[in-house]
Amino acid sequence: MNQLRTLLSRIASLFRREHLDAALDEELRSHIALAIEENMRRGMSKKDARTAALRSFGGLTQTREAYRTQRGLPFLDQFLRDLRFGIRQLMRSPGFALTAVLTLALGLGANTAVFSLINALLLRPLPVPHAEDLSVLNYGNPSQPDPNYSFSFPLFRTVEKRHDVFESIAASSERTMQVRGSSGNVNVSGNMVSGQFFSMLQTPPLLGRYLTPQDDQKGGASSQFAVVISEGFWRTWFNRAPDVVGRKLIVANAPFVVVGVMPGSFIGADPTRRPSIYLPLWSEPIVDAPDDSIAAGFHSWWMRVLARRNPGVSVQQADAAMRAASDSIEAEAVSDADWLKEQRKEHQQIGVETGSTGFSYLQRSFSKPLIAVFALCAAMLLLACLNLASLLLARSAARERELATRLAMGASRRQLIQQLMVESLLIALLGTAAGMLAAPIVSHTLKAVLLGRDFETVLDTTLDIRVFAFVSLTAIVATLLIGLIPALRATSKNLNEQIKSGSHTMSAHERKRLLPRVLMGLEVALALMLVVGAGLLAASLTRLYRTGLGFDPKGVVNLDLNMGKQPLDGDPLVRWYQSYGEALSHQPGVRSVSYASITPMDGSVWTNTYHSSSSGGDKQLHMDTIAPGFFQTMHIPLLAGRDFRWNETRTSGEKIILNQAAAKLMFPDRNPIGQQMYKDKDKFDEVIAVVGDIHYASISEAAPPEAYISITQDEGHKSSYTAVIRSDGPHAALAAAARSLAAQMSPDIPPPVMISMSDQLDDSIRSERMMAMLAVFFAVCALLVTAIGLYGTLAYATARRTGEIGIRMALGAQRAQVVGLVFRENAWIAISGSIAGLIAALLASRALASFLYGTSTRDPWVLAGSVAALLAVASSASLLPALRAARIEPIAALRTE
Repeated sequence: MNQLRTLLSRIASLFRREHLDAALDEELRSHIALAIEENMRRGMSKKDARTAALRSFGGLTQTREAYRTQRGLPFLDQFLRDLRFGIRQLMRSPGFALTAVLTLALGLGANTAVFSLINALLLRPLPVPHAEDLSVLNYGNPSQPDPNYSFSFPLFRTVEKRHDVFESIAASSERTMQVRGSSGNVNVSGNMVSGQFFSMLQTPPLLGRYLTPQDDQKGGASSQFAVVISEGFWRTWFNRAPDVVGRKLIVANAPFVVVGVMPGSFIGADPTRRPSIYLPLWSEPIVDAPDDSIAAGFHSWWMRVLARRNPGVSVQQADAAMRAASDSIEAEAVSDADWLKEQRKEHQQIGVETGSTGFSYLQRSFSKPLIAVFALCAAMLLLACLNLASLLLARSAARERELATRLAMGASRRQLIQQLMVESLLIALLGTAAGMLAAPIVSHTLKAVLLGRDFETVLDTTLDIRVFAFVSLTAIVATLLIGLIPALRATSKNLNEQIKSGSHTMSAHERKRLLPRVLMGLEVALALMLVVGAGLLAASLTRLYRTGLGFDPKGVVNLDLNMGKQPLDGDPLVRWYQSYGEALSHQPGVRSVSYASITPMDGSVWTNTYHSSSSGGDKQLHMDTIAPGFFQTMHIPLLAGRDFRWNETRTSGEKIILNQAAAKLMFPDRNPIGQQMYKDKDKFDEVIAVVGDIHYASISEAAPPEAYISITQDEGHKSSYTAVIRSDGPHAALAAAARSLAAQMSPDIPPPVMISMSDQLDDSIRSERMMAMLAVFFAVCALLVTAIGLYGTLAYATARRTGEIGIRMALGAQRAQVVGLVFRENAWIAISGSIAGLIAALLASRALASFLYGTSTRDPWVLAGSVAALLAVASSASLLPALRAARIEPIAALRTE
C-alpha cells in the first residue's frame, strides 16, 4: 500500500512541477538566509558568511536535482529532458533532420505498404468466430507441390458426410450472376454454397435466416430456391426495406425467394471477394445454364471445400485422417473403375491445410511475388538504417568536444547514450509517421498494379493490430540500428584527448578506424544487390514484352458477351453473332470484327485429344472456337489453306484449322491440308488451313499446339463468345456504341464489358510487372540513399579535417592533390563495397531465378551496368566534398583552430 501511495504521489508531482519547484526554491532561500545570519553572528562579513553558507549546503543545483529525483519519476524526467534537447538538436540541423526522416520514411513506408498487402492476403483471419478452427481441403499427390483445390460434386457430397474429424463441411463456387433489374439483366457477384456454409462460419444473419441443408437439395426447399443477400445488396437493390424477407429475386431468369440478409462484416470464405447474393449449390444448373456441372459428375471440378474441425483436432490430425480415408471416399463417390485406377496410380489424396484466412486463388498466385517484394523492401529499410547510422556516426564525431565536456561536468556515459538514443528515436518516430502517411498511397498503387482491371477483387489493406505491431517493431529495430552503434562509439573515447583536440582536427588513428568504412561498405554492397536484382527483373520484363506473340495486340479490343440467359440458340444465335459483328464493323474506326471463345492471355485453357493416321496415337491440343475473320483481325498469318465461312454449318462437314505446332504434331510427314483428324472412331474433322503459332495462355511459355473450330459448327448450347475488334478510333465511343447495339438487338443480355488486348496482356504478367516496377523504384532509391550517405559522411569528415587540409595547402599541396586525397577515401569504400556486393548479388540472385524469363542470373550486361551505375553515383557523391575541400583557404582554415 505504501509503495502504491508513493507511486501515485510521484505521478501527481508531474502535474505540479512549477508549484513544487517554487516551494523548493523558497525553502532553499530561507535555509541559506538562516545560515548566513548564523555565520554573521559568529563574526563573519556578509560576503564570507554567504560563501560559507553555500559551501556548507553542498550546491544548490545538486540539491534541487536530488529533491526532484525523490519526488518524481527520474527516468521519465530524464527522458523528457532528452526529448526536448533532441528536438533542439534536430532543429539546429534541419537539412540533416529532413534527409534522415525522408530516408527512413522511404524504407518504412514501402515496408508498411507491402506488409499491409501481405496481411490482407495471407495473414488476416476471416472475420468469423474461431477462424483458427477452419481448414481448406485440397486434392492431389502429397509429394507434389501446388495441389488442386477444386472438387467435383460427387466427391464433395461424399466428403460432406465425414464428421469424425470435422464439425461441418461446406463447398462454395463464385460466379458472376445475372439478376433481373428494372432495365434488364445486370451482372452481380454471387456465390453458390452448400447447406452447412453459414453454420460453418458461425455468423448470424442481420435479418431472417441463412441457408440450411434443407435449402441445398434438388429443387430447393418447398419446391423453390432460397437466396440470402448481403447488407450492401439489401441497401442498393431493396433500399433497406424491412420486409425484404419473402420477396422474390429473379436470378438467371428463375425466381428465388429472399430468406435472409447477412451483415456487412460477413465476407464469406474468400477474403478477396464480396458476394452480393448467396444461392444453394443445387441451383448451379439454373445459374450456369445451359451448362450443368452437377450432371457432369466427376468430369467437372468446380467448387472449393472448407471445413471446421472438431474441438481438439489439429490440422495435422485431420490431414492424416483424410489421407487415410481417401481411397474409400473416392470409391464411394465415383463408380468409374478406370478413373479410380488412374487416381491410385498417381497417388491422388484428399489433404487438409489451415484455413483461418479462408481460400483465394489470389493467395496462391501472389504469395511468392509478394514475399519477394517484401524482401526487397526489407533490404531497402536496412540500407536506409545503415545510411543513417553512418551519418549519425559522422555527426557524433563532429560533436566530440560537446560530449566530452558533458562527461567532464558529471554526466554519466549511460545518460549520454540515452540522450543520443532519444535523438535516434525521434528520427525513427518522425520517419515512421511520414512512412505511415505515404503507405496508403503506395499500397493503393500496388493494388492497382496487382489487380489490373479485375474490379471484382477486393484487397482490404486497412490498418489493424498486425500492421501496427509490425510498424512498432520496425520503428524499434530502426532506432537500435541507426542509433546504438554511433552512441556507443561517441561516448567511448578518452576525455582529455577530446577536450585538448581542436574542434576540426582528426588524428591519424581516428581516420583509420574501420567502423565507419565498414558501414559504408555494407551500404554500397547492399545497394548493388538491389540494383542487380532490379536490373535482372527489368531485363526479364523487357524480354517478355519483346517476345514474338504471333499476333498484333495494338488497336484490338475484346468485348465480352454473356448470351447464356437469352432465348436464341443454334443457328439463330449464330446469325445474331453475324449480324452484331456486321453492325459493329460499320462503327467509325472499326477495321474488322470476329469472335473467339478464348482470347489470348485471358487465363482460360481448353484442351482436347485428337489422333490422325500419322500422329502415332492421341495428342492433346489446345482448342478455341472462332468466327470467320479471326486471323485477319488478330494479324495471325494464314500460312496455307483458307479461313472458315459463315455459311458452313454442322451438316456441311466439320472443319478444323491447325497452327504450325499442331500441324507438325499431327502430321509430321505430310501436308495437313485436306487430312482428317479424329476425336472418336466415326467422327472426324477436315483440316482446311494452317496458321502461325501464337502465345495463348502465357507469354513466358512456348506457343502450344492449337486447333481452331468454327463458331458455325459449335455443338454447345447458347455459347457466349468474345467479340474481337480491331479499331483505329477511340475505345470509349466504341464501347458505348457496342452496349447500345447489344441492348437493341438482345435486351435480355447484360451490358457487354470491353477490355483492350494490351491491358489483357499487362494483366497476364501483372506479378512480373509489379516486381520489376518496385525493384527498379527501390534500386533508384538505393542509389539516391547511397549517394546521400557517401556525400554526408565524407562532408562531415572533410569538415573535421579543415585544419589539416589548410596546413597541407600552406606547405605547398596543390588543389588537385587535395581533391585526390579526399576523393580516395570514398573511392576505396565504393570499390570494396562493389566487389562484396557483386559476390553477394551472384549468390542471392538465385532466389530470383523462378521469376526471370530469358534472363540468366549472371547476365553480364546487367551485372556490368549495375556496377557502372553504382560507381558513377558514388563518384559523383564523393567529388562534391573533394572539390569543396580544394577551395579551402589555408589562412582561414588555420584561424578556425
